[in-house]
Amino acid sequence: MMQPLNRILLTAVVLGTTGCQFFGSVDRDVAQKGYRGTAMEVNYVSRDQDAAMAAMAAKMPAILPPAGESPPGPLPWQNVQVLNDISVAEFNRTMIAMASWVAGGAGNCSYCHNLASFAADTYPDGKAIYTKAVARRMIQMTRNINSEWTEHVGNTGVTCYTCHVGKPLPNGLWFYTDENQILRHYLDGAGARVTSQTIAPSAANRSSVKQTEWTYALMISQSNSLGVNCTFCHNSRQFASWDQAPPQRVTAYAGIQMLRDVNTNYLAPLAPVYHPSRLGPKGDAPKAQCSTCHNGVYKPLYGFQMAKHYPAMWGTHTDWVTPLPPPFTTPPAPMPMDTVAVTTDSAAAGPSVRTP
Repeated sequence: MMQPLNRILLTAVVLGTTGCQFFGSVDRDVAQKGYRGTAMEVNYVSRDQDAAMAAMAAKMPAILPPAGESPPGPLPWQNVQVLNDISVAEFNRTMIAMASWVAGGAGNCSYCHNLASFAADTYPDGKAIYTKAVARRMIQMTRNINSEWTEHVGNTGVTCYTCHVGKPLPNGLWFYTDENQILRHYLDGAGARVTSQTIAPSAANRSSVKQTEWTYALMISQSNSLGVNCTFCHNSRQFASWDQAPPQRVTAYAGIQMLRDVNTNYLAPLAPVYHPSRLGPKGDAPKAQCSTCHNGVYKPLYGFQMAKHYPAMWGTHTDWVTPLPPPFTTPPAPMPMDTVAVTTDSAAAGPSVRTP
C-alpha cells in the first residue's frame, strides 16, 4: 500500500506536470500587476481573446455613416420627447441604429412604434406601447451614464448595444426575491465590508460568518461577470486594503454606485410601465448587475468605443478623444470603423484593450 506521503508527492508531481504542460503553452499571456511572488498577475489565453473579439466583431452592427454637421432641430415629427436636441439626419440615423441594437435588425420599427402613426404612444387597439416609453427612459439613462459616471465608463461610454447586444432583453437581468438577496447590493443593499476590527461581537462589530459568505458570493458573481480573477481589483497581500489595491478597485466601486443609481432611478420605477409579462414574481421591474453590461468581459465590447460615433447618446459628454494604442503582441481583431488591440504590457492592469 502506498504511504500517504508518497501518494501526496505523486499527486503533486502529476499536477505539476499537467500544469506545466497547460500553462507552458505558447498561447499563455501574463499581465503582471504587482511584485513577483504576490500572485498579482492576470493569466489569459491570447488565442481565445482573438477568437472572442473576432466573433464579437462579426455580430456587431456596422457603425452607420456620420450624419454631418447639420444643426439640431426643429424636428418635423410630433411627440418627440427625448431626442429633440439633435438634427433630423442624426435622429434618423439613431433610430436605425437603435433598431439594430435592440430590436434585432434595422427596419424593425414596429418594436417601439405604431406603424400607422409613429407619433402615437398606443397601438391601433388603444393599448400603450410600453417599449416606446421604456426606450425613452433608457436613452435618458444612457446619457446620464456617459455624462455623470465617467469614473466608471471612462472615455469608452455606453450605447443601447452595450447591454442589449442586438436583443430586446439584456443578459443578467434580475428581480427581487427576499431581503437577503445577494444582488440587492446593486439596488439598496448594505456594503460588502465584513472585516472585523475586534474579537468580541458588539454593536460596532456586526460581522459574521454569514455576512462573509454573502460577500464572497457577491465577489464571485462580479468576477464571473468580468471574466477576471480576484487580483484584477484586489491586492492578494491584503484584500481589504484600498491603499494597496489596483486602480480597478476604485473603478469597480464607481460601477457599483452607478448600478444603484441606474436601478433606483431608472429601472425600478418602470414597473408600472412594463407589460406584466416583463415583471418579476413580486411585480418588480427587471434590474441590472455587472454582467448586464460586461457579459463576461473585463471591458464591455472589449473596450470598443461605439458611443463616440452616436452623439444622441452623449448627454453632456462631448470629449471622445481616443486613447493612443499601446504595443500589442497579438494581431488586432477587425472592428467596424475601429481596431481593437490586446496588450500584455507589464505596466497594464490586466490584458488591456485600447482603441487606436
